[in-house]
Amino acid sequence: MDWSSKISESSDFETGVRECLSAIEADLESQPHLLIAFVSPDFQAFYQDLPELVSEYFPETTLIGCSGNGVIGEGIEVENRPGIALTAAIMPDVSITPFHITGSELPDGDQPPEKWESLVKVKRDSEPKFIILADPFTVEIQSLIKGMDYAFPDSTIIGGIASGGSQPGSNAIYFNGTTDRGVAGIALNGNVEIDTIVAQGCKPIGSLMRITKCERNILTGLDDNSPFTVLSGIYNQLSEPDQQLFQNSLFLGTVTDPFIDTPTTKDFLIRNIVGANPDEGKLAIGEILREGQLVQFHLRDSNTSSENLKIMLESYSSDDSKHDQFGALLFSCLGRGSYLYGEANHDTDMFKEIVGEIPLTGFFCNGEVGPVGESTYVHGYTSSFGIIKPKNLL
Repeated sequence: MDWSSKISESSDFETGVRECLSAIEADLESQPHLLIAFVSPDFQAFYQDLPELVSEYFPETTLIGCSGNGVIGEGIEVENRPGIALTAAIMPDVSITPFHITGSELPDGDQPPEKWESLVKVKRDSEPKFIILADPFTVEIQSLIKGMDYAFPDSTIIGGIASGGSQPGSNAIYFNGTTDRGVAGIALNGNVEIDTIVAQGCKPIGSLMRITKCERNILTGLDDNSPFTVLSGIYNQLSEPDQQLFQNSLFLGTVTDPFIDTPTTKDFLIRNIVGANPDEGKLAIGEILREGQLVQFHLRDSNTSSENLKIMLESYSSDDSKHDQFGALLFSCLGRGSYLYGEANHDTDMFKEIVGEIPLTGFFCNGEVGPVGESTYVHGYTSSFGIIKPKNLL
């Protein structure tokens, strides 16, 4: 397995694409099996030209990709200016199955797994690994992920939601050719694994609690107390800076695995508090809840995001079973990067420092796809990494 990651900041589209393709050609010993492309919206008028340029260099290569309002290549984050990021891989002993699904093709909730198998063109018993890139305007990404989790319960799913466009038809989705709708993806089978790191950028406050009363996403009881009584107690124990964060950066972390009693950072799914009614003692959360579920409130800012990422990367790097990485993808939120940290390359620099100099490519997303526990979710304010390696070194 061999990967190459390249980026161009040329203001001329064709020049930038050719720069990347020529550099990839020089890097790799043969034609790549896979090429993934991310293009900034500065080149919207030229989106459709990319597949032809790629096929000129690599006529047999599978192409997927999308537009991104900020792209990442060679471990460099290019924001608020023209950028083209390409990554290519030689993947022997790996079957690459591309697929494209439109919103109208999504199966209903009562459809059997076989319907999903026919859409993505692989069987569930092969335990494929998926990379998906979706347009936010023309496909219901939550339904897509829920259905794929149901049909492929032992599979890893990572990806992101295209950005850069403000209305239907204004994003690019690459699936060998170019479209502006649906979801493009690949299923990987064979001698391949995808390790995931999902850094949601928060730190816990208060104590771990159990939901004692809720209805769908409405929370009314925590350890038999009103959520507002609990929050008042937490607030009074916070430092002044954290009290300031509490006003506008408060989230709820839910433990998705009912069998975990002592959760760590990676076990929490972070969700927005989307509404509050103190008179009725109700908090509305951006996720369906269940009674008995463990939860903990969280705060987020640039410091917590940086520290959370460090914890997640160090945990991954210290695991002796995580080795022989060849390529990596980063799906990062539009709200991270220089917008959050005041400087570029924060997350990519930390990745290189802790995990290593692995070819890293990605983009800034309208939503980041990655697992928490045994299920896949769409996240916000998150950096979701997929680290690709052989299952077995031959």
